[in-house]
Amino acid sequence: MTVPAVDGVFSTEQCVRTASAIARTQQGSGALPWFPGGHTDPWDHVQSAMGLSAAGFLEPAARAYEWCLRAQRPDGTWAEKYVGDDVTDASIDTNFCAYVATGVWHHWTITGDRAFVDRLWPVVRGAISAVLRLQAPGGEIPWGRDADGALRTEVLLTGNASMHLSLRCAVALAELAGELVPEWELAAARLRHALDFHPERFADKSRYSMDWYYPILGGSLGAAEASARLAARWDDFVVPGLGIRCVADQPWVTGAETCELVLALDALGRKDDALEQFAAMQHLREADGSYWTGYVYPDATRWPVEQTAWTAATVILAADALSRTTPASGLFRGEGLPPGVLEGTCSCPASL
Repeated sequence: MTVPAVDGVFSTEQCVRTASAIARTQQGSGALPWFPGGHTDPWDHVQSAMGLSAAGFLEPAARAYEWCLRAQRPDGTWAEKYVGDDVTDASIDTNFCAYVATGVWHHWTITGDRAFVDRLWPVVRGAISAVLRLQAPGGEIPWGRDADGALRTEVLLTGNASMHLSLRCAVALAELAGELVPEWELAAARLRHALDFHPERFADKSRYSMDWYYPILGGSLGAAEASARLAARWDDFVVPGLGIRCVADQPWVTGAETCELVLALDALGRKDDALEQFAAMQHLREADGSYWTGYVYPDATRWPVEQTAWTAATVILAADALSRTTPASGLFRGEGLPPGVLEGTCSCPASL
């Protein structure tokens, strides 16, 4: 398998070292924690598995998805936080649960392993069904549930944009599995509608760069709207030569957010801008292939003092998208996925 590389920025050897750094975090259970000895959450676990798949580390990636199968609860969800084999936060995050569909589709696209899909399809079906039980009539999906079962009513833009991509992957997997899920297609379209036309339904997290680019990364917005969105706050978040701020009013750049912006820019066909940002964040790289989470630039300080597997994985995914290396390199461009969109403009009442 050919390994992603970006000329002059990220070599195949560097990619293998980065994937090795992710694999070194893996526990015997298959879980991929943030770093050795750290905690595992379902979203970042899947992101790390995707990085492994893209770099050709297929066996540890498959073991990561086996963890998803074994750890899934009877209602189709996972806990929000694990330390080792212990649940330390039993809350449910809807985005965390839905993301397994994105991961399974990504691994299938790379491997063509139908037995893998057959084994993981019930996991995806259970997870998506659990998430959609909470979808509001207008299409948006609340944050989740607390450990005591109380609904977390806050609606997060980043999470919903990510779930839009996951729903599209889930519909594609259903077609592959030979199952009809028109209700999932409608759910994705309703969610896209809410993202495109009803920003007032989402909590104001505009300080955070994720809320700036994630509607694009998750496959929402038309090209003109997406470009205007990026232009409107480019100077708020982009720090030339370093990457992007995680939070607009803090002097702190982060690697994963920068590489997610790379993916969003690539989806818009802005390859030069994407390459510039990918190169800018490489100051977070260590010789062993790992990546620091972030950097406080006035103090020239790495913070937090951790090298996270999900940051490394997002670097690999960005390199794959830029280089068009694996069959899954077009995932965040929506290649091979249903659109998940209602055509036309919004003429609905605000209660929809």
